[in-house]
Amino acid sequence: MISKEQILAAIQGLPGPDGRPLGQSNAVSGLSLREGKVFLALAVEPSQASAAEPARAAVEKAIRALPGVQSALVTLTSEAAPAAAAPQRAAAAPAAQPGSAVPGVARIIAVASGKGGVGKSTTSANLALALAGLGLRVGVLDADVFGPSMPRLFGIAEKPQTAADGKLLPIEKFGVKVMSIGFLVEERQAIVWRGPMVMSALKQLLMDVAWGELDVLVVDMPPGTGDAQLTMAQNASLAGAVIVSTPQDLALIDARRGVAMFEQVHVPLIGIVENMSYFICPHCGERSDIFAHGGARAEAEKLRAPFLGEIPLHMAIRETADAGAPIVASDPKSPQAQAYMAIAQDVRAFLAQGSRPAPRIVMN
Repeated sequence: MISKEQILAAIQGLPGPDGRPLGQSNAVSGLSLREGKVFLALAVEPSQASAAEPARAAVEKAIRALPGVQSALVTLTSEAAPAAAAPQRAAAAPAAQPGSAVPGVARIIAVASGKGGVGKSTTSANLALALAGLGLRVGVLDADVFGPSMPRLFGIAEKPQTAADGKLLPIEKFGVKVMSIGFLVEERQAIVWRGPMVMSALKQLLMDVAWGELDVLVVDMPPGTGDAQLTMAQNASLAGAVIVSTPQDLALIDARRGVAMFEQVHVPLIGIVENMSYFICPHCGERSDIFAHGGARAEAEKLRAPFLGEIPLHMAIRETADAGAPIVASDPKSPQAQAYMAIAQDVRAFLAQGSRPAPRIVMN
């Protein structure tokens, strides 16, 4: 197996972000190696990030060529203070434009939530599969760096291959192209990165992947309203966002923050989905509103935002997700899959509007 010392020795003569050989600078700010998978961070001044991209790519290519290296991801990182920079980024965010920032990808949409545990990733996977079932060419980007779910949801254990131009090739499953940081790390391995490293990795997962021709790329966003969300909003030219919430008040409070964030960065709101909306007992048929019911619909009406639909709390959705064959792929005729299909039809209709202005979201 290759060692960290061998990796550093192999790249010490390569020019770093500042133009000096890496062996003569302090540019290498982090190196992680596990079972042939290499993660390297190069420190760079924020204003020099674009100019340093060729150096980053050259270092990554050199590491991938080393015997014993299975995969390599080199990121640019900076010690810029995120607390001071975040409000400025939000205020200066450009409005979403028709098309996307990724060549060959017609539209990019985000599936987001204000908090974790509301079923956002399961919704992302099934929405992508439902859009593919409507005849669209679809990809999924797992942007939740700290908690990637797509490898398990799609039942993918293999590692992505590298194209001739150095870009990663997404893995196709059920007719959908999938990319996730989870393909490059072990399931039990924790990713301990600072904000700038996460943002750099997200940019690479978006731009340094050979997506090919896609009608829509579904981005499974991490929960919350921080740097990762701003990075995707500002770099992907998002066509719109879907907010996932459960019916209870606690989740709706966070959903409002998600809506407000996308409004602040000028990303149109496609609509709100109420997940885990109700439970039908498989034995007696009695309905139970475990997390209350109708909260997301009422919130959508309050915000004058589209309500996309209700997804029930059902064992089949959980079981198929855990088995790596989401309900839309494994049982497309089921009522649960049809609920996702109805949402996908509304999303497709939204995307078909092209560059029409989005409805204004009113925050009371």
